[in-house]
Amino acid sequence: MGQIQAGIIPVTPFQQNCTILFDDETREGVIVDPGGDVDVILQVIAENKLTLKAIWLTHGHLDHAGGAAELKEKTGLTIIGPHKDDLPLLQRIETQAASYGISGLRSVEPDQWLEDGDKVSFGDHVFEVYHCPGHAPGHVIYFHRGQKFAHLGDVLFAGSVGRTDLPGGDHQTLMNSIRDKVLPLGDDVGFICGHGPGSRIGDERRSNPFIQGL
Repeated sequence: MGQIQAGIIPVTPFQQNCTILFDDETREGVIVDPGGDVDVILQVIAENKLTLKAIWLTHGHLDHAGGAAELKEKTGLTIIGPHKDDLPLLQRIETQAASYGISGLRSVEPDQWLEDGDKVSFGDHVFEVYHCPGHAPGHVIYFHRGQKFAHLGDVLFAGSVGRTDLPGGDHQTLMNSIRDKVLPLGDDVGFICGHGPGSRIGDERRSNPFIQGL
């Protein structure tokens, strides 16, 4: 097995970082948070000769999960995650999309819910699952200990944190998730997030104004 590579496809008007994690030797991988623009996603997969094994969701907001049902239909991939507390969000994706004037996004229920402490994998690459509510009640993150890499969804950003003014959001719960689950992963852990550029946990610990004092 080779090293994990990550390719980002910005999708939906929210420019969400749909992420393909794949092994640079076997070209096998998974897709994280296919929020929409499924035809674009499929084109990127084909052009890069990738073989995807599953769809992983970090949480149930429309820009992260709205394309999962269509992608599953077109590929047969299993949808894994998030935590079951996000079921109400996943069931309201079509209603949410309509309120934003976005078409083509669909409500979805995963084939497998995830719990804190679970592990998911493709090939020999194993990711630890952490339940990190606050931005969304069922938000999970994925951590690869060997490569010191994490996908944090909308929990922590470069210079910011996830918003908590959406249904199911809670600021203190988010801060607790960052303090108790994210920061202990280690300062040398690099991460991809749901929007914008990635960063390292240590850089955010030192400079992110939203998490000082945690």
